[in-house]
Amino acid sequence: MGVTDFPTKIAVVVRDDLATWQRLNVTAFLMSGVIATGPEGTVGPSYEDADGVTYLPMLRQPVLVYEASADALTKVHRRALEREADLAIYTQELFATGHDDENRAAVKAVATDDLDLVGVAIRAPHRQADQILRGLKRHP
Repeated sequence: MGVTDFPTKIAVVVRDDLATWQRLNVTAFLMSGVIATGPEGTVGPSYEDADGVTYLPMLRQPVLVYEASADALTKVHRRALEREADLAIYTQELFATGHDDENRAAVKAVATDDLDLVGVAIRAPHRQADQILRGLKRHP
């Protein structure tokens, strides 16, 4: 199944100046938000190999990953808010926090326009997602 076989598009956008480990970390955390708030059927059933060993279920839908400059990421964030898309964010400050409560406090302490974004994830209908992601390049 391709991206267009689903009613929504899921995408992650990471800042292009992050270290590789940071890009992967940000992507994983952002996807947890998309999955946790997805409608029924977002995650498929558990996997099982030929020996009967079961594995955790995964997202049914493809995820598109993009990279962007800090300015472009801010533009994506603004577009997503304007279009009321489902949105997860990851800010620079979260690399220095130690647990979930500190993460929330770090985000809560900063005004929307002042967030130092390093990544966002969206789930939106295709046309809306395309408008939000316009001009971005896929992650290499």
